[in-house]
Amino acid sequence: MYKDIQFILTKDGSHTLYIPELDEYYHSIHGAINESVHVFLKAGFSHHPLLNIRVLEIGFGTGLNTILTMTRSAEENRTVTYHTVELNPLPVDIINRLNYPQLLKGTSKEIFVKIHDIPWNTEQEITSSFKLKKILTDIQDYKPAGRYDLVYFDAFAPDKQPEMWKQDILLKIYNMMDEGGILTTYSSKGGIKRKFENCGFHVEKIPGPPGKREMLRCLKKI
Repeated sequence: MYKDIQFILTKDGSHTLYIPELDEYYHSIHGAINESVHVFLKAGFSHHPLLNIRVLEIGFGTGLNTILTMTRSAEENRTVTYHTVELNPLPVDIINRLNYPQLLKGTSKEIFVKIHDIPWNTEQEITSSFKLKKILTDIQDYKPAGRYDLVYFDAFAPDKQPEMWKQDILLKIYNMMDEGGILTTYSSKGGIKRKFENCGFHVEKIPGPPGKREMLRCLKKI
């Protein structure tokens, strides 16, 4: 569990969290919601053609990507099975202070709290078209039951959490994905791009969210 977590109001009015012991933020200070929408929803979820889609998120964190995907799936009339891996869940008092439900259209405080309150390691139906399973483990130890169509790679930055960006971890994720699967991440460093390419991905640099010139979208070729 991280200590002395601080609330930061980002440029779009939404919260991010700062961890002094890592000198790292959960989301961009240029806009937490804007970053998640750009990197994971627009570049990943809405870009994928499947209407019935299995999503894997690396890093549940604040639950922002989860709640955004749930609301976007309702807007696009899509069915989602959403699995998210997290080793260090945030405490309830931190979750209750996040301002995402007040800012996101179509999201209630009750639903946001629910996605955090459901038991770990058990798949739960949040809505009739959105199933959620939170897995309390490290990605190195995770053994999925099936393959994924879409991966949100939302680990902390490579210089803050280098163990998450090792070649063997990225290859493990590649092997968890179905052919035609998409992975998106905010990082666009040359060394990271080469690691994804070495796994077998077709990697493209695309425009990044506010505060970042580029990001990566990786395709597991058919």
